[in-house]
Formats: sequence, structure tokens, C-alpha cells
Amino acid sequence: MLPDSIDTTLTQLAAQQYFADRETATVLYLALRMQRPLFLEGEPGVGKTALAQAMAAMLGTRLLRLQCYEGLDAASALYEWDYPRQIMALRLAEARGERPGEQSLYRDEFLLKRPLLEALLPDPAAPGVPRVLLIDEIDRADEPFEAFLLEVLSEYQVSIPEIGVLRAERPPLIVITSNRTREVHDALKRRCLYQWMGYPDRQRELQIVAARAPEAAAALQRQAVDFIHRLRGIDLFKAPGIAEAIDWSRALAALGVTELDPQSVRDTLGVLLKYQDDLARADGPTIAELLAGPTPA
Repeated sequence: MLPDSIDTTLTQLAAQQYFADRETATVLYLALRMQRPLFLEGEPGVGKTALAQAMAAMLGTRLLRLQCYEGLDAASALYEWDYPRQIMALRLAEARGERPGEQSLYRDEFLLKRPLLEALLPDPAAPGVPRVLLIDEIDRADEPFEAFLLEVLSEYQVSIPEIGVLRAERPPLIVITSNRTREVHDALKRRCLYQWMGYPDRQRELQIVAARAPEAAAALQRQAVDFIHRLRGIDLFKAPGIAEAIDWSRALAALGVTELDPQSVRDTLGVLLKYQDDLARADGPTIAELLAGPTPA
């Protein structure tokens, strides 16, 4: 069911264990009401992909995900024809003495629907509910693919030469994410509502960790979140994201840690930091200083 207010959006997201700030809930509510794509930009690990997942769960529909990569083309994102099945159908028809026309080979049963095309079609399991399409990490794709997306984002339609134009009866909610490894073209951004997503404040991240890592004691959750917020303040190549905060709390609980100390931090630092240079920066004195630091705001 579509939320009828920003407060309802916040509540329904929280029911899916996604604790959004009001600004994010507002732009999501507007994207649904205005039937506009949503462009989420921010560092990896701040919850961009998780927001699309929570939105699909909230609406009761399956999330359609298109993971972008260098060299992604329209066929991989939109559709392909099942040529082996078409050839088999052709041979069976010939064996029966039939001469099938071209139209009989370009039927829906031979159409392999990729995420972009599937998003424009109704969800039989959730009639009347907009599909949710996640175009993840658009900054990894090439610029020609961005240009291809413009027709989908502007008209919610695609052209299939053998069939014609397919247009969505109900526009899907399209969520596009970018980690900002390169700038995305203005023409694509202009078609979307935009939201920059940063790391959550301490209280909201504590809510997330408490919900996703309940096996960790409440005191340990607080200490872990405080340490991570201080850790993000030092010069790192890749600061730990929310997923790392959850994983670290679970790892500490699995080791039976009830209170953070320098040894437990050193033993598990690879859960938080994924680059050797960052591990080297977080040396013994730095860890001790971060553990003794003031409670983040």
C-alpha cells in the first residue's frame, strides 16, 4: 500500500528495519506521488541499495535489480530473444509440415525479459502496485547506456522492433544509485528527484545496529557505534559503512565480547576496514585514542 504521508513513509520503512531520516522519507514519498525516478548519490555503504530493498518490501512487490558495470548494453538490461527455443519451435513446425511466419517466432514465450523491461510490466503477484526497479551503481556503466536510459526515464516505455512500443500502464518506482566514482550526465539527473545520502547520525545508526544485530548486547552496540563514528573522522581511503557496523557488532558478539577493548578491536579490525593502508593507519595508539574519545554527537 502506498504511504499517504511522510510520517507514514517513515513508519512503513521502519517496519522493514530501515530507519530513514525525514529528508530521505520526504523525497521517497514525493517520488511515489509524483511518479518520478529517484537518484541516490553517496559513499558506498550508506544505505542506498537497502532503501530500494525496503521500499519493495514495504509495497509488497519483488525488487527488480539491474547491477551496472562497464560494457553494459541495452540487450543485457532490456530483453533478448530465446534463439534456441525459437529454432526448436521452427524445427518442430517444419516436422509437422507447417511453415511458421515471423510473428509466430516473436511471441512473449520466446522473450527473455531483463529488469528494465520487466519493470514496465504489471506484477501479477501484486496487482495495482508499482514495480520497484533498482539501477545500482550507474556510475560504473558507460555514458552510452545513460543515453539509452533517457527514453525509459522520460516516457516509461521501450521500443522492441519485432513487437513495437511497450509502455508501462503504471510507472514503476525507479531508484538509481551512484557511488560518485564519476559524474553522471545532467540529462539523466534532471529526470529524477535527487537525494544525497551521507552516513547516519549516531542515534539512527544505533537504531539500525540494534535492529540488525540484536545478538550484541546493548552496551556493546553503543560502544561499537561510537567507535565507528570516531573512526570515520580519521583519514581513511574507505570509511566503514552501515553494513560494516552491523557485521562488526555481530562478529564481536560471536566472539563473546561484551565490552570493547584494544585487543578485541585489533582482532576484528578487518571486519571494518578493507584496505591495508587503512589497517596500518588504525594502529595501536590510534585505537586507544578512539576508544577513549568523547561520545559522538
